[in-house]
Amino acid sequence: MARPTPLTEDELAEHLKDLPLWRRDGATLVREHATSDFAAAIGLVNAIALHAEKMDHHPDLLVHGWNKLKITLSTHDQGALTILDIRLAKSIDALLH
Repeated sequence: MARPTPLTEDELAEHLKDLPLWRRDGATLVREHATSDFAAAIGLVNAIALHAEKMDHHPDLLVHGWNKLKITLSTHDQGALTILDIRLAKSIDALLH
């Protein structure tokens, strides 16, 4: 399967309108989320991992503090953001609502 190409600045700006809780950091999208406790943070990591495996697109996940999760998305082999990152961000947002 061919990997998607990097999004243009205009395409990215349009998609980010639907992702208000994500911030752009260079060639990545980042979202931070606080959970009720450590177990909930790890449960969220596992839920994200299942979605990521299904998409064959894997985020960087960092559990810090005792209840915080930092999620970083990028299409590593493109060195940029692609539609895969947007789709995974939306999938993660659905888990968090």
